[in-house]
Amino acid sequence: MKIKTLIVDDEPHAVEIIQKYISDFSQVELIGTCNNAVHAFQLLQDQSVDLIFLDIKMPGLLGTDLVRSLKSPPKVIFTTAYQDYALDGFDLNAVDYLLKPIPFDRFLKAMDKVFDLFKLQQQKVDVPVLVNEQKVEDYLYLRIDRKRVKINVNDIYWMESLKDYIKITLKDRVLISKQKIGVLEELLPEDKFIRIHRSFMVSMDKIESYHSYAIEILGKELPIGRNYKAECKKRLAIGV
Repeated sequence: MKIKTLIVDDEPHAVEIIQKYISDFSQVELIGTCNNAVHAFQLLQDQSVDLIFLDIKMPGLLGTDLVRSLKSPPKVIFTTAYQDYALDGFDLNAVDYLLKPIPFDRFLKAMDKVFDLFKLQQQKVDVPVLVNEQKVEDYLYLRIDRKRVKINVNDIYWMESLKDYIKITLKDRVLISKQKIGVLEELLPEDKFIRIHRSFMVSMDKIESYHSYAIEILGKELPIGRNYKAECKKRLAIGV
């Protein structure tokens, strides 16, 4: 199955670059390009699209507002020259956020995420099994690759939501299970974990540093979403 893809950007040169990059992937089918978000909205009413490369700052309607207007938006990779919109991109559960000019190696990383997501969707994964439906303190079982895998709660560094899946980062490995991050948020001990974003939940004792917009664990910065900033400030004493 090919990934039906749309490019939305008001800069012809940016469209040309993304088209060129896409042409290297036989799994991707470019169904069209739009030079504004309103045109893209109209096209999305009539055509099925799996992935959008979406500029943010465009005349008439911002790319972020386009995503908010869609009931079931496709997967989105934001492409923009403005880093200031990064938090909006993460809040909208974008697959990735690429800053222009986009180098090919960075584009490859974004596509790697896309392919992982589509592989997960195509897999027939059984319903995940938790230890029970009450708070867990020491460990839980998640169904991963058709096996029940025991995960020590103290080994978890952070969890990232991938739509209907969750990616769990441990010190020495990464696990992916078909599970909602909200379910684990209810099960895991509140004194050990904190939700910092609609897509991220982290272990409190694994935080290496933080500021008002991000938390760092294992050298990786994870964004703090607007709706979670007050709770993070309260629990981590983050300054304004």
